[in-house]
Amino acid sequence: MALNRQVITALNRDGTDMLGMRNVALKQADDSIVSGSLLTVESNHFCIVKSRGAVLQVYETGQYTLVTPDKPLIGSLVQGFWGGSSPWQYEIIYINRAKLLVRSEGIATTAEMAEVSYQVDYYIHVDTPDAALKLITHMPFSGIVIDTAEIAAYAGPAIEQAINQVVQVTKLEAINEHITELREVVKEHLSGFLAIYGIMLNDLKILVLPKDERMRELISLQAIGLTPIEAVRYYLALRMADRGLISAPNAAAGVPFNIGGQSLGTYPLDLQPPRQGST
Repeated sequence: MALNRQVITALNRDGTDMLGMRNVALKQADDSIVSGSLLTVESNHFCIVKSRGAVLQVYETGQYTLVTPDKPLIGSLVQGFWGGSSPWQYEIIYINRAKLLVRSEGIATTAEMAEVSYQVDYYIHVDTPDAALKLITHMPFSGIVIDTAEIAAYAGPAIEQAINQVVQVTKLEAINEHITELREVVKEHLSGFLAIYGIMLNDLKILVLPKDERMRELISLQAIGLTPIEAVRYYLALRMADRGLISAPNAAAGVPFNIGGQSLGTYPLDLQPPRQGST
């Protein structure tokens, strides 16, 4: 927060917003803040003034002359009497009311105890002065800012619980069939959880994938209409092709590989590919 000629603002000298796209709240305690200071609140901010831990007032967009309850001595008289600093401690807290993007990630297990990774992207915003008060009341500052990473950390357990409610009773191959149900369950749980902190949930997107890369490829192969055994053959053929083995098409088709009229095995029953140049 900048204090220049007793003008308090959340903008840097170059006009950029200190809250930006990641910070939900920003606070500063400054001994030089006294009655008569000019408080500026931008259109995408709320501002809360606190003294000795108590909320004095919540400000919306505009410019205000700061009036504190300790007003016998004001302005330059206070600073001169106390050697340049006020004996009263004030906190100016700016709340970002713009929509911010938050991402939460984690691991869940399916009905077969297969691990899947999930990624939830959602937009949040603080909509009203009362919601801004809820935020600073229920979510403590660990420094001078509350950012979207802290919101994700708070919301993580609620998201995990909601996802497991659906995923743990669903087979791995059927996860995508329940993605709409999963989204609604997560949205309901997350909305209720964030409301405690005065945060409104907007749009939400969820992505669930098998944690194991091989399992993802096998499921993708089945998704194009292959049977499980055909998917295994094609997966084997793709890996063999990556290694430059000429018998890869035989593995995909499940037929023997012949050199000089001699069969060297049938795939995928014989999973060891023949060495090149065998006779």
